Amino acid sequence: MLSPIVVAALLAQGQFVGPPTPARLPPPPPPQQTTVETPWPPPGVNRPGNGVTTPKLIQDVKPMYRAGAMRAKIQGRVVLEAVVQTDGTVGEVRVTRSLDKEYGMDDEAASVLKKWKFAPGMKDGIAVPVVIEIEMSFTLKD
Repeated sequence: MLSPIVVAALLAQGQFVGPPTPARLPPPPPPQQTTVETPWPPPGVNRPGNGVTTPKLIQDVKPMYRAGAMRAKIQGRVVLEAVVQTDGTVGEVRVTRSLDKEYGMDDEAASVLKKWKFAPGMKDGIAVPVVIEIEMSFTLKD
């Protein structure tokens, strides 16, 4: 063990390193980024056609303009794909054509779509999960 005088002399000369402390440890390497894309549509979900019927809309909810998007005069369409479950509710939703990420209009469209109700898609007389495409338009009045 070094005496306090030797340690003080080495510190003064900048030669004493001492035991590693959190402040002197090298930064940890960044975490490995692995991108695993989720398959779409999810496994077990059908697309309309080949005996699979398209779900029929029963009840929709209108999207609201977000204040920032209104001030920025954001207008246009958001295109989404959604899985209509066997009970007619909307499961997973993804945006396939974005209108706006900054002011949240894409999020508003996806959130509202999850509140919609459908008569489920059918195959051979049995309700099956079906992926559908929905387009929502946002237009400001003059």
